[in-house]
Amino acid sequence: MIDVNLDFSGLEDIARDLETLSRAENNKVLRDATRAGADVLKTEVINRAPVRTGKTKKNVVVVTQRSRRRGEISSGVHIRGVNPRTGNSDNTMKASNPRNAFYWRFVELGTVNMPAHPFVRPAFDTRQEEAAEAAIARMNSAIDKVLSK
Repeated sequence: MIDVNLDFSGLEDIARDLETLSRAENNKVLRDATRAGADVLKTEVINRAPVRTGKTKKNVVVVTQRSRRRGEISSGVHIRGVNPRTGNSDNTMKASNPRNAFYWRFVELGTVNMPAHPFVRPAFDTRQEEAAEAAIARMNSAIDKVLSK
């Protein structure tokens, strides 16, 4: 997963509005905003993913995680598959399972015998600004919706 942190501290209006919200409302706004940005990246990753069986494209998902520290929520694009380092280490999942696209990292990074054909990093590089704009736009609309109640 490519980790991106959006720091809204420079945007005083948004920061002030977030402080007026309750903790639950704040978490919902942040979750919606980060998922909106991640959805932009997910679409680009799916468009760039190589197609042989279609398994990689089907297993691109958006995952949202809440940090233990208050007010931190992150969303990212994951590709389902077995990898103990990233937390999806379901060893019961077989290679023939349609939800297991473990080989995506070999395509992305290459191996000793195969050159790399990156599709995740170029997708991130081309849509990074658009994802940030989508997250900020969703955050503004979600804050307005909550404050209008």
